[in-house]
Amino acid sequence: MIPLDVFGSESVAADLLQQVRWRDGVFCPRCRSDRTVRNGSYGHFQRYLCKDCGRTFNDKTGTIFAHSKIALRKWLFSIYAFLRFNTSLRQLQCEIEVTYKTIHRRVERFAEALDAPSLDLRGPVEIDEFYVSAGLKGRERDRWSRSRGLSRRGRGTYEQDKPPVFVLVDRGTEQRYVVPAKSADESTIRLLLAGSQQEPLTVYTDGFCAYDPLEKDEKFDREYVVHGDGEYADDTVHVNTCESHASLARRWLSPHRGVSKDRLTQYLRAFQLRRELYRKPGRKALKHAVKATL
Repeated sequence: MIPLDVFGSESVAADLLQQVRWRDGVFCPRCRSDRTVRNGSYGHFQRYLCKDCGRTFNDKTGTIFAHSKIALRKWLFSIYAFLRFNTSLRQLQCEIEVTYKTIHRRVERFAEALDAPSLDLRGPVEIDEFYVSAGLKGRERDRWSRSRGLSRRGRGTYEQDKPPVFVLVDRGTEQRYVVPAKSADESTIRLLLAGSQQEPLTVYTDGFCAYDPLEKDEKFDREYVVHGDGEYADDTVHVNTCESHASLARRWLSPHRGVSKDRLTQYLRAFQLRRELYRKPGRKALKHAVKATL
């Protein structure tokens, strides 16, 4: 259920931020001291005084919502719509009636505040990669823009404006990870699988040659299917879950009309967060999204 009360009232939005931010108690965002007392208010937000450093702060201090003249309820609506419905920035601009530059800057700050996913692999693990067209959108170019109509098919690299994105599915925990990389090579694959708790780790792949060295390593038990031979599943051996998740990631990037490769990591972290709150009810999902940025 969409939390319309939060988006319609600044005081309700302020209460939600206060609940999420100080869930473990109030502390000073500057010196980290918990010796704080209430000290009036700042609009709809509670203000506090730190007894150690003598500085004052409020519920928004040190968050992505600080120093913004736009109402908090509008920013919470933007985060919710961006994650839940994959609303484009142009549409959000119309909905909350701010300039495109303002909404773009704030959404970028939100994406940058998200932590990188921690790969805790228990196994067995599916791993596959897909490639996205991501160039130099949004910054000065030192060369001619690439021609989209003449783009090459197949595998690419970060330097070729076609960075690979790896999808890992841990069948033991049902966790799914989406991680962009500079190139799809053996060293990158080993780095992604390094955090496994099982040895040997069962790894399901396709026939891509970059996975071949795993067969000679005692730390891994590789099983694979060869798509080029028309083989897509052999009992439990397949990467169908990875391919399904990759299709969702492509759809997530599509409404934004091309993402700069410099920002690809942030957009994919937002996609990862979207999947975490996929089946959570409205208010709980919003709290989870706000908590992820604090």
